[in-house]
This record gives sequence, C-alpha cells and structure tokens, in this order.
Amino acid sequence: MFFDDFEIGATFISQARTVTEADVVAFAGISGDFNPLHTDAEFAKNTPFGERIAHGLLVFSFATGMANWTGIFEGTTLALMEQIVRYKGAVKFGDTVHLEMEVVEKKPTSKPERGVVKFATRVLNQNDEVVQDGEWTLLMKNNNKLRE
Repeated sequence: MFFDDFEIGATFISQARTVTEADVVAFAGISGDFNPLHTDAEFAKNTPFGERIAHGLLVFSFATGMANWTGIFEGTTLALMEQIVRYKGAVKFGDTVHLEMEVVEKKPTSKPERGVVKFATRVLNQNDEVVQDGEWTLLMKNNNKLRE
C-alpha cells in the first residue's frame, strides 16, 4: 500500500504464529541472551510465571515479520523511523500470537513522493490478551500517479 492508500482507523490483522522452545533457543543463541528466565526450566519454576517464557524482543521481532505477512508494506516502505514497545504480559512456550495494527496518524512530507504513517500496534495471544503494544512510525512511498 502507498501512503495515500492508508486511512485513519484502518486496521490490519496478521496471521498467527505459535512460539516454540526451538524459537527461544535459536533467539538465545543469536542474541546471546541466555537469561535463565528463558532457558532454565528449574529456575523458571520459581518465578512469578512458573515456567520459562519467550524473550520480549523475540516476540517483538515476530511482530515485525507478521506485519510483513499482511502484505501492506511490500515494496512501499522507505524507512522504519521509530518503534515503541510496551511489554504487557508474558508469552509462554506454545502460545500463539498475532499482530494488530491500526493507522492512527498520517503526515505528508515536503516531498510529494512520500509520507509518514503511524500505527498503534498490539500483539495478542490465543486468549486475545494483549502481551505487547506500542507505536510504529514508517516512511512510505506515495503513489505518484495520484499526484499527477
């Protein structure tokens, strides 16, 4: 979608993804974050969660992928300008999450071939509980044919 295609209030919902132990192990290896909250079942039993949980940034990275699954950014994103994330709940192994994005702001730029779109974002689990929310701001191409 191009800048002019987005309408305030439009909502986009991604496909869902189940978080697996393999995902968490791979992310720990890539990131170097081997916090026992994520990797040690015995340690995690004595935490408020009672079991291991996924890294917040792993779930956040899933959200960026899920955003792309919607297809709305394909070939029209020029830059990701800002992402704000708030952690609202734990994601446990076996939870299934999806992303919801709502257009909350649009601003044209001084260059007619681009504009800024701001989304309110929410990652929800299989129980429709919000586990992360935030805002994403993207610089998007504009459809120059609309300006001619």
